[in-house]
Amino acid sequence: MVKFADGEYLRGNIMTDRIEGFWAGLERQLNGTHHTVSRKHLHRYVSKVEFMCKNRGLNDCELTVKVIQAADHRRLTYKEQTER
Repeated sequence: MVKFADGEYLRGNIMTDRIEGFWAGLERQLNGTHHTVSRKHLHRYVSKVEFMCKNRGLNDCELTVKVIQAADHRRLTYKEQTER
């Protein structure tokens, strides 16, 4: 386990950069883009950040293709979004 209190941020191949980047991306998305997030849809926001982190090396064209492929045969209707 990495010990921040002791000024340790890396031990062997264990580091915290990726998870910190993930949480920073989620925070940026929630505070900077969406402003209001419902608990019901929070998993969708987290999934978006996860997708972006896993595909961070792709250019815009490759990323667009990946998004379209991931959405294939999936549909989220307005009714599903607004049901409680």
